[in-house]
Amino acid sequence: MTSTSTASQRARPHAGPAWLVLSLACACQFMVILDASIVNVALPSVREDLGFTPTGLAWVVNGYLLTFAGFMLLGGRAADLFGPRRMLAAGLLLFSASSLVGGLATAPEVLVAARVVQGIGAAMMAPATLTVINTSFTEPNARAKAFGAWSAAGGVGGMAGAVAGGSITTGLSWRWVFLINVPIGAALIVVAMMSLAATRTGRRESLDLTGAVTGTAGLAALIYGVMQSADHGWTSGLVVGPVVAGLLLLVVFTVVEARFASQPMMPLRLFKIRGVVVGNGMLLLFGGIAIAMWYFTSLFLQNVLGFSALQAGLGQTPAAVMFMVIARWAAALLPRTGVRPLLLAGSACFLAGFGWLSLAHADSGYVTSVLGPTLLIAVGIGLTFPTLMAAATADVPEGDAGIIGGLANTASQVGGSIGLAVLATAASTRAASEADGSSPVDALAVGYDLVFLMAAGLGLAIAVVGLLLPRHRRG
Repeated sequence: MTSTSTASQRARPHAGPAWLVLSLACACQFMVILDASIVNVALPSVREDLGFTPTGLAWVVNGYLLTFAGFMLLGGRAADLFGPRRMLAAGLLLFSASSLVGGLATAPEVLVAARVVQGIGAAMMAPATLTVINTSFTEPNARAKAFGAWSAAGGVGGMAGAVAGGSITTGLSWRWVFLINVPIGAALIVVAMMSLAATRTGRRESLDLTGAVTGTAGLAALIYGVMQSADHGWTSGLVVGPVVAGLLLLVVFTVVEARFASQPMMPLRLFKIRGVVVGNGMLLLFGGIAIAMWYFTSLFLQNVLGFSALQAGLGQTPAAVMFMVIARWAAALLPRTGVRPLLLAGSACFLAGFGWLSLAHADSGYVTSVLGPTLLIAVGIGLTFPTLMAAATADVPEGDAGIIGGLANTASQVGGSIGLAVLATAASTRAASEADGSSPVDALAVGYDLVFLMAAGLGLAIAVVGLLLPRHRRG
């Protein structure tokens, strides 16, 4: 496959108006990210209804996250080979069908299996949405604005999970957390078939099965091992074994792609593009920042300040709105400023915001100690996330837009998984060391404060790595 073969791939990548295409991409991204968090509030009801064990209950969340991150590269390359319309429609169909099965489940095994399949559907959808944006919006200003809208949709989807999950579970039933996806998914399939043009690539490539198996298995094993660290510790065989196996499989994947695959799933020539390497490196770091902001701030509100899960979701809503506004604004600035100024400004917000948040304690007030710093951090996320996604996917041949979209999404998800494991370990270790001389709540607050300081360090690391990018990169 050569980049010259992509010039005439899509004379007109969308059949409907641009606003409808963008709305489709944003709605799909919103659904994908929403379903990663919406079930959290419903878990107690799910456990009571279906008789889950504590270990089994965790897989209602982990099953989705594992296949979502593990199959993303495969989904991205499939979007390149078969076209984003086919992959988006197929992903929506699989996502909606598994949501129906999950909503009607009467046994724990059925719900976990449905969540695993739902994650595969999400892994087909997410890179396809980026492919749609990259191929439908080629003018720099339009593409930057599209990235801003797409980023905002995903961010709001993640934040809306607690509020939506709590409202649906309380007002209807936990089953509607899944069933609501069915009519929405059906409507989006219709929109996808109407608004996206059928792709005729003129390419006769087949999927690199060896690369697909080793890459997908390697990512899945790595993420599985990292997930186990919360319950078993980093030195446990249940953690070390899968992590080592995953890393070895990824080494095999790299060798296969470099030496043996005639049509590689991940063309290594793409790593000669500086933005791809640096952008994805920063997305790995950013995953930890997002976890510190949304997940650990929610825990602080609940476990230290005594908020309910629904109240915590509402307490984070102002930050979600701030992120959405800033992401759209930053995307409009990106073609004029390039990525460096926005990344540096965002990193400054991370340093100031997380530094401020690390001063919070059990007697702190919400407005001065949580709302203020989270609004500042949300500004930083709004400045950096669409900028990082644009940087990581810039200057890539159109025929590789899917695999690069999959790589960018994978970097963010893997960074989040590793960040969650590392930060959770740091928080629990620090809280345990404070347990003798402090109340349980005060000890928890000290642990969370350490997490926020570590997140500030990640913000500084993003600023340093960002200096490797050119001073002005068009979005």
